[in-house]
Amino acid sequence: MKPTTTTNRTATSQTAMFGAGCFWCTEAVFQRTPGVTKTTPGYAGGHVKNPTYRDVCTGDTGHAEVTRVEFDPALVTYEQLLKVFWEVHDPTSLNQQGADVGTQYRSAIFYFTPEQKGAAEAAKAALDKSGTYKRPIVTEIVQAGEFYPAEDYHQNYYNDNKNAPYCRMVIQPKLKKLGVGD
Repeated sequence: MKPTTTTNRTATSQTAMFGAGCFWCTEAVFQRTPGVTKTTPGYAGGHVKNPTYRDVCTGDTGHAEVTRVEFDPALVTYEQLLKVFWEVHDPTSLNQQGADVGTQYRSAIFYFTPEQKGAAEAAKAALDKSGTYKRPIVTEIVQAGEFYPAEDYHQNYYNDNKNAPYCRMVIQPKLKKLGVGD
């Protein structure tokens, strides 16, 4: 499956936004999700305007690393995107995904509509009730606010750096686990 690198917005395009640890991982997975037309790593959920990566890494901005996902709902539903979100990370790990530690790596769903909020809350409740995880899900479900795209070198990171150690050790196993590795 080819990664999404261009914008193919249609009149029916919708937006979702997820924080699931490192945005390099999340972007790589959603780029390979059929129906996704564009992905943009960035920062959201904080109180500092126009943060940089260095700012966010201090833990003082309140921002999470997120991936904004534009999708065609005729090809992929929001519920299907939520399923990918749950599978790409550990939603029971507070402010940490693997070796990435800090509030910027928290698990979060930033909703844009009341329907997205309801779907996210229902999915979280069902997953918690299912017993899939031994610990409770700590994922935040909050209304989307200002989004700040990450610096250019973070955009399309995995596709441009597949042989980098982090990509080989962290991202490639996630892609393989989800059956979308290349």
